[in-house]
Parts: sequence; C-alpha cells; structure tokens
Amino acid sequence: MKEISVLIGGLTGDGINEAGAVISRLFNRLGYYIYMYCDFPSLVKGGHNFAIIRGSDVKSAAHSDQVDVVLALNQATVDLHKRRLKENTLIIFDEDKVQVRGITQPTLRLPLSQILKEEGGLPGMRHTCMIGGLCRAFGIEWSLCEELLIKHIPSMLEQNLKIARRGFDLAYQYNIMEKIERPIMPVLSGSQAISLGLLQAGLQAYIAYPMTPTSPILEFLAGLAPEFGLQVIPPESEIAVMTMALGHAYMGVKTAVGTSGGGFSLMVEGLGLAGQAELPVVVVMGQRSGPSTGMPTYTAQTDLLFVLHASQGEFPRFIVAPGDAEEACYWSGVAMNKAWKYQMPAFILSDRVLGLGLFSFDASLTEELQEESPAIWDGQGEYQRYKYTADGVSPLAFPPREGQVIKINSYVHDEYGIVSEDPAIAKGVADKWLLKERILAQELEDYETVKVYGQGETALLCWGSNKGVCIETAQKFGLKVIQMLVLSPFPAKALSQAMEGVKKIISVEGNATGQLAILLQQHGYHIDEQILKYDGRPFSLEDLENDIKKVMA
Repeated sequence: MKEISVLIGGLTGDGINEAGAVISRLFNRLGYYIYMYCDFPSLVKGGHNFAIIRGSDVKSAAHSDQVDVVLALNQATVDLHKRRLKENTLIIFDEDKVQVRGITQPTLRLPLSQILKEEGGLPGMRHTCMIGGLCRAFGIEWSLCEELLIKHIPSMLEQNLKIARRGFDLAYQYNIMEKIERPIMPVLSGSQAISLGLLQAGLQAYIAYPMTPTSPILEFLAGLAPEFGLQVIPPESEIAVMTMALGHAYMGVKTAVGTSGGGFSLMVEGLGLAGQAELPVVVVMGQRSGPSTGMPTYTAQTDLLFVLHASQGEFPRFIVAPGDAEEACYWSGVAMNKAWKYQMPAFILSDRVLGLGLFSFDASLTEELQEESPAIWDGQGEYQRYKYTADGVSPLAFPPREGQVIKINSYVHDEYGIVSEDPAIAKGVADKWLLKERILAQELEDYETVKVYGQGETALLCWGSNKGVCIETAQKFGLKVIQMLVLSPFPAKALSQAMEGVKKIISVEGNATGQLAILLQQHGYHIDEQILKYDGRPFSLEDLENDIKKVMA
C-alpha cells in the first residue's frame, strides 16, 4: 500500500496528539509523506479528541474522511466515526472500554487494562500499546517502533516499551506498508516552521500571552531560547505583549508576538502606535472560531479583513498567509525582514490547521532565506528619526547614542519626531507611508506572491491552510488553483497574470462571508462562485469534492 490514513481517538488527556505524532514519524521513517490533522475540544480533560494521520507516496496537506485504521481508546471513537469506515477498515480497540456490535469491518481487540496492570503502567500509556499493535498489523518492524518510542516518549520509558511490545505481540499482521525509497524528511508542525523562519531572519525576542492556536510557538521557542540567546517573555496581558514588543523594537531588538483574534483585539491600540511611530513588529495571528471566545480550539479564516483594517487611521502593513510548513518557514522570515526594512507591522496569518498540523518538511521546496539588515544611520550630523528619503525609509539608530536624541512619537511629527499639527507635515507623513508601501509592493514583484497549480478555464482561489485540499481536489476535476500568499500590499500584477485564461473563479474559504472574495472585489475582480465552510472544521477532501460538484453542476 502506498497510502494510509489512521484515526486515533479517545478522551482529552489520553495522549492522542502525542500518539499521532509518533505514528506520523513511524510512517515518515518508512518513506511516506506525512500530514496530521488533530481535533480536540477546549477542555483540560474529557471530551472527544482525535487525530487523523495520513501517509502517502505524494506530498499532501489535507485529510480524508475515509480512513484505513481506527485506533479506539473509547466508545465515542467508534460511535462518532462510523461514517469514516470503509469496508476493509481495521478497528483496533480497547476491549475493556469499547463494544463493536454491528461492526462488519475487521477488528483487533487489545486488553489494555490488563496489560497496564501487569506492566505497572499508567492510564495515559494505553496509546503506546495501540501503537505497538498498529506496527504488527501493518508489518512495521518492532525495532523501528522501539526506536521512536525511546526518542519521543522518554518518560517512564521501561513501562512504555513493555506495554507497546505487549500490543505488538498480541496483534496479527493485517496488511503490509511498503517502504518507499526516498530521503527521510523532518516532520514539523506549522508552529515550528513559523518559529524556524523567524529565527533565520534574526528573531531576538518572542513575546506572547498563551493563546490557542499560537501557544505552541511560545513553548517551542522557550525550549530553544538558551541555544539561540533568545528572550521569550509571557507578560500579564496582550496589551502588555504589544507595548513590550514596541519597546524592544525601539531598542533595536527584532521581536515577534503571537496571538489569536481575542488577544489581537487588545493589541489594536498598540498596533496603531507601531504604524504612527514606524516601529517594526511581526504578529503571528492564529485564527480560530469567534467572535469573543467562540470555539477556542477550532479553526477559521475569519480575521483577514480585521487584520487588514485594524486600528484607526491609514498606515501600511505587510500580510502573508502561508499554506503549509515550507511556506510558513519561508514567509515568516520574509515578514521579519520586511517589517524591519520598511519599519512597519507585518502579519503572518495562521490558523489551527496550519499551526497544529504536522507536515513532512521538504527544504528543497523553500527558497533560500537570509537575514536582511535594515537601513542604519551613518552617525553623521544630527539624527532625524523620521528623515524623508527617496524610498520613504528613514535610517535607524538605537539608544543610547551619545549626543543624540532618538525620539519616537504616537502623534503626527516632523523629521526629528517632534509633535506637529502643521498640515504640510501631516500630509508629508502620510505620503511617506504611502511611498514605503509602493516601494514594498514593487520589491514583492520579485517574489512568488501568488502561486498557480494546474491549468484550466475554471480556477479555485484560496489562501492559507486551504492550499493542500484545493490542490489535491482540483486535480480530480482538471481545475486550476490560484493561491494568494501575500494579501497586503495587494499583489495586483501577480494576480492578474495568474488569472490569464480563467473564465470562472470559485473562491474557497473558511469563513461565512467570503473575506478574500470581498478583498478581490474591492480591487475589481469578479468572483463567480464561493465555497465557504465555517463550522470550525477544515475542508476534508470529500467535503471540497462534493461542494465543487454542486457549484459546477
């Protein structure tokens, strides 16, 4: 078999995501490309939690509703996912907690309570027994299973290995996963990829109040802080996050912040300060269902228009929306570079699917990324923080600087940063910002700000984490896919080139109002059809296929 989808389910607290990550790495070591989607409620313990791990001989970033294996740690996993079963789906289940009456699919029962009691294990170790059983069922050698458990589940290692081996020995061989000969790639989450991109571009401080779905960035960078000399700071509120980040920028420290919609709402006033004072800051915006608390652990693409227009007044901003781990790494670095080069806020639009999903990371698909140095003052004469230049970018200096005043201002100001309400100066400040935005837009024409996949007169238009499902589904229908990576400054030239030969545009988005479609309509583009999903869950391959059939009927 060259493709496999495994669903593992249980209660929150059963280690479902940890188990999914180990299974992902098992398949990765066999040469399969990996994508993992995880689903969990906003509960510390209880509720239904599941992950779908997909291994394939071709790169993918989407999940299927039809699975080949179900690992059921509780009854809900069988009851809630019957629609995902195929005729030959293997169900491996805990015989002490799960009944499979009426199930015609093949099964494998494991006495998990007995095994844990005999081996002195804890309830959270049941999934390691399942992993052992899965390996035997699909012909994966015990040595590989053992190696990955040692590496990725080191806590109470002896008991975990014994429990996994019991599951392996009790199982039977159901099928064979053929090994695919290709270089083994790292398996990264979108959050890890974003972090690595920021680090490549010179990140020196990361400031965040823990908030789903960007909390994993905070955790990951905290672990790397000693190695990279990184400041990782969790302040008392999102207001403090943004203002602290701007203080770091004033001192010349390259800083990023992470948040979601509710937290960003509190940052908006500080964002306006960044715009007026021309302070660089990178905001990782992890979108989730809202407004207010909404469904905090579920996904959405609902904050595009919010980010485009956040804060009063008019000032430039750079906004990117990566669609997979490779793009998350590269464009996060670009966001940091451009924020500092043009002294403006930059946004990385992520969501739960991208941030918490696991991907095979193919470094050969990313462009080379290097840290870019901002314009630094040459030290001649009297320093003008907001000096007018040919490209609108003023040279930077950072305090302390002997004999110089380095003044920033939230008020309209002259070139020295001194408050002014002179109409000519007010207009000059605005013109300076507009000039920077135009120069940035021209520079971005050398980047692949809009990607095109396939050919055809009908195109799926997408952004962010819908990339994978759109590309894979479009292949079945012979459709073109147009993926927008940069959303501000609006890439008009690149989009027009991508639209050549297209007679029908179908916008695919994870929101109820078609926010990307609204943005395009503002720039003179006509959207023929919209496929919208706004229940907190991403499109599966089957979801999108059915929706495309409806709009093309």
